[in-house]
Amino acid sequence: MSEWSVAEPRKLTFDAPVTALHVRIVNGTVNVVGTDESSARLEVSEIEGPPLVVTHKDGALTVAYEDLPWKGFLKWLDSKGWRRSAVVSLAVPASTRVEVGVVGANAMVSGIDGGSDVKGVTGDTTLVGVSGPVRATTVSGSVEAQGVSGELKLNSVSGDLTVIEGTCPVVKADSVSGSIILDLNPISGPTDARLTNVSGEIAIRLPHPADAEVEANTASGAVSNAFDDLRVSGQWGAKKITGRLGGGTGRVKATTVSGSIALLRRPPAEDEPWDAPPADRSAGGDTTVSSDRSSNGTTAGPTEQKGL
Repeated sequence: MSEWSVAEPRKLTFDAPVTALHVRIVNGTVNVVGTDESSARLEVSEIEGPPLVVTHKDGALTVAYEDLPWKGFLKWLDSKGWRRSAVVSLAVPASTRVEVGVVGANAMVSGIDGGSDVKGVTGDTTLVGVSGPVRATTVSGSVEAQGVSGELKLNSVSGDLTVIEGTCPVVKADSVSGSIILDLNPISGPTDARLTNVSGEIAIRLPHPADAEVEANTASGAVSNAFDDLRVSGQWGAKKITGRLGGGTGRVKATTVSGSIALLRRPPAEDEPWDAPPADRSAGGDTTVSSDRSSNGTTAGPTEQKGL
């Protein structure tokens, strides 16, 4: 086992295989990026308070405080522990299994296909382009998942849960008072989505054409439905939206007690290729933007980690 104590800004490179990553910090920021390289890199650009302990053993890379265990993480509220902060960035092989725990810190995980598990107390969590089993749990911080595939499970107490351009076969989201927003990508296959809330609102945007059995219930909240094939029942108190869209291959079930429920339809135009130029523009029209985008395929975005 190799071990380092990091008490000041520092960069480390790990040539030995990394198959699992465990990060636990208080305050600050954690950025984890999956790459196609075999090595892993760590940069601690800012640190205050006690040192971070970095260990590498049997393929598992850990960056954490000694007094901050993963078990019971969401209940860790030691007042002395708040007097610390770190900004940590890691580049690891995309196949790495990632676990990140943050107290009062923001976490961003992108490009990981080995599965991700993020726990947060008050910090916000962002998941971009991750696949495999993905789980995010938060107390009051928000969770945003963009372009996520694989099974997705989200839990919060008061934090908002947002899924954008999701291509997940399974989505489970539970909240007490935070809102739940689910936007499914048109290219995704059948999705089994189960959303539960108490007082927070639920909004679901389905592809057009949609393919799902739908059941949405609210005990006292308002309902909104953009699909003619779905039936809205109940006028006072409890309301329900039910029905089948398309072949009913997928399943969408949403339940809230006092929050509102909205079923939205993605406009058909969004399924068409964006910014398609007319044929006669090739002679003299300016197509610089379209050409640049197609040649790169991607943009710098959050996966760019300078200094790693």
